[in-house]
Amino acid sequence: MSASSSSAHLLQAAAAAAGSQSFPASTLYVVATPIGNLADFSLRAVHTLALADAVACEDTRVSGGLLRHLGLDKPLIALHEHNEQSAAAKVLERLARGERVAYVSDAGTPAVSDPGAVLVAQAQAAGYRVMPLPGASSVVTALSAAGCLAGHSGAVGFHFTGFLPAKGGERQVALDALLQQTGATVLFEAPHRIENLVAALAERCAERKVTLCRELTKQFEQVHSAPAAALPAWLAADAQRLKGEFALVLHPLPPAVQQDGDDGLPSDAKRQLKVLLRELPLKQAVALAAELSGAPRNALYTLALQLRSAGGDEEAASGQD
Repeated sequence: MSASSSSAHLLQAAAAAAGSQSFPASTLYVVATPIGNLADFSLRAVHTLALADAVACEDTRVSGGLLRHLGLDKPLIALHEHNEQSAAAKVLERLARGERVAYVSDAGTPAVSDPGAVLVAQAQAAGYRVMPLPGASSVVTALSAAGCLAGHSGAVGFHFTGFLPAKGGERQVALDALLQQTGATVLFEAPHRIENLVAALAERCAERKVTLCRELTKQFEQVHSAPAAALPAWLAADAQRLKGEFALVLHPLPPAVQQDGDDGLPSDAKRQLKVLLRELPLKQAVALAAELSGAPRNALYTLALQLRSAGGDEEAASGQD
């Protein structure tokens, strides 16, 4: 079967499956696209792109290739993180003319980690309908492979971080905040920074379980779960493991070490720190407590200063008696 014939059959199947549904005019369609495997594209999404008067997209080269694969030729509007405000105005003009406009990012669900949120907000503010078409999401895909939400209440849930900042200071602050989350946390990382990230996790939360997902849905997909301390060695064991796009799930803290105070530290970590402070210098005690407990080092350091200060006050008071 030729490529054109295959595309025609796909469009026919999509029309048969979704053609009886409502696709109103003057509507922005937010369409999730595959994150690696084209077979994950839904028939309703295919039919929506076939009906669209124009397609706004993060990268016209990527989306143009997807449309050609489907046997479609549509006007493309580049709308990415650097021009979203101005490009959104062009989309609104088309909606005002009664057109159907689809928005797709390069891969996955738009307006989460990828661009699209500004466009959606402006379309809603202007009174236009926004219709989401669900599909692939590396966030949910990674969580489903981690198996770490069973038995956890909705109050624990999960937190989506996305990419950490690239710069050292900002990255450190973001990592500190991430490690204070009690529930599962999903984050992304680029291949040239993955070693740096797993090294930081190994140092800061050695015993906490992490599921590392590489190249989700693609031919060389890998999903590996292990304590954070074991991840650097696992990556180093095979150069291929450093290639591709990464999604990581930091598993929830076990109930035994869930945070029990306003300082956001597990009770076990506090007890360990207090014992270590009796025998060791402050910085050394903090470093060892962080390694043993997996608790955030900055939070332990703050607590250590408070404990030392309180101890000093008590000693001073005793000397006055």
